[in-house]
Amino acid sequence: MSVFIIGEIGINHNGSLELAKKLIDVAVGAGCDAVKFQKRTVDAVYTKEYLDSPRESPWGTTQRAQKEGLEFDRAEYDAIDAYCKERGIAWSASAWDVESQRFLSGYHLPFHKVASAMLVREDLLEEIAREGIFTYIATGMSTWGEIDRAVEIFRRHGCPFALMHCNSTYPMAEEDANLKLIPALRVRYGCDVGYSGHETGIRVSTLAVAAGACAVERHITLDRTMYGSDQKASIEPEELNALVREIRLAETILGSGEKTLSEAEQAVKAKLRG
Repeated sequence: MSVFIIGEIGINHNGSLELAKKLIDVAVGAGCDAVKFQKRTVDAVYTKEYLDSPRESPWGTTQRAQKEGLEFDRAEYDAIDAYCKERGIAWSASAWDVESQRFLSGYHLPFHKVASAMLVREDLLEEIAREGIFTYIATGMSTWGEIDRAVEIFRRHGCPFALMHCNSTYPMAEEDANLKLIPALRVRYGCDVGYSGHETGIRVSTLAVAAGACAVERHITLDRTMYGSDQKASIEPEELNALVREIRLAETILGSGEKTLSEAEQAVKAKLRG
């Protein structure tokens, strides 16, 4: 089974549908299997005090102005849905609140995603798990007990899932990758495990495939110098192209795990063992 590669657009579109479409094009051109966005109901996720606090951004001088400037609503998601169908790529989004999850459910998405920050939001986990749609669950900044609880919720609802090993630093230092957690999570929970990366470069993500990752998700951008908190932990188009190539090559190198003799090896065997 091929590694499922997700281009995480997230909020790197900076509130621009045109930029979102360009990032979808980048993911399609690289050979990604899907793109992913993020959806928030601003007043449900953040407190009024926080939203009223100062923050300079292209949209104004408060946190509210910045958060609302980054959000897509029905018209934009309708356009994204149509454009992804036109380009032949799957899409999804990680909801940060129950209202947003219900909004996304109207698009009949092929998979859901629980962001690391949301792993402890049991109301949201219950809402997602009740739908019974395959879900990737990111495990960044989580304890074993917190992951145990999330897994219990999804198993109680019979909702299929894969965990995503993740280190929630932006960008992540390579030495913090701890890729041995991929097989450790697989053994502990008896499920597939992928990798959601926030590092610079592509080495760690490629090595994650060798560690057994069933999926790889990376934030993507047109240019890391653009405005946005996730841009520096994202990869640009040429890096994404290289990552997809390296993952597909890694799959070939890893092989099937079955003991077989190729024609070339048979010929050597005939020569050396006569």
